[in-house]
Amino acid sequence: MATKGVGMANKGPAFGMSRHVQDKIDSKYDSELEQILVEWISRQCGSGVAKPEAGKMGFQAWLKDGCVLSELINSLFTGEKPVKKIQSSTAAFKQMEQISQFLNASEKYGVTKTDMFQTVDLWEGKDLAAVQRTLSALGSLAFTKDEGTYNGDPNWFFKKSMENKRDFSDDQLKAGKNVIGLQMGSNKGASQEGMSYGRSRQIL
Repeated sequence: MATKGVGMANKGPAFGMSRHVQDKIDSKYDSELEQILVEWISRQCGSGVAKPEAGKMGFQAWLKDGCVLSELINSLFTGEKPVKKIQSSTAAFKQMEQISQFLNASEKYGVTKTDMFQTVDLWEGKDLAAVQRTLSALGSLAFTKDEGTYNGDPNWFFKKSMENKRDFSDDQLKAGKNVIGLQMGSNKGASQEGMSYGRSRQIL
């Protein structure tokens, strides 16, 4: 009788539609980007982090336990480090927990949720292109912030357009709704003359 519960990492080959979907996901993986990310991460983390074997499987194995990722995100913070404990482990839940700490710290750093991979994308190798997307977004953010912590080549990542985020009070939000009402034609004859709807956005 076959033993059940072999584990997520030892799943057999996918067939049918799932295989087709996985092939499409795999096709998005960028080997050239992999080289840039490996070089950048190695520079950020220092000599204590060895480089992986070339290729997607080597890239996944390198990052899978979350330790390299945690070292990376800590290197981008000038003050208190967001990941307090970085400890290599062979236990699946420990590795996934370490990855989750990286993701939480990356969000704190400024990476948007839409650019964030899911833990299983890396740990199970479900979508390594998504992992690349997160790391690229992190690299661009570090380069854009220019806080003296970015150790990569300036040509590796593009500068993000930094939005001016504003916090509005309840009264300001209510006033904004009134303006929307006027725009929708519910002004009952009131004139919109002189009303300002904000400046056009400047792309840096």
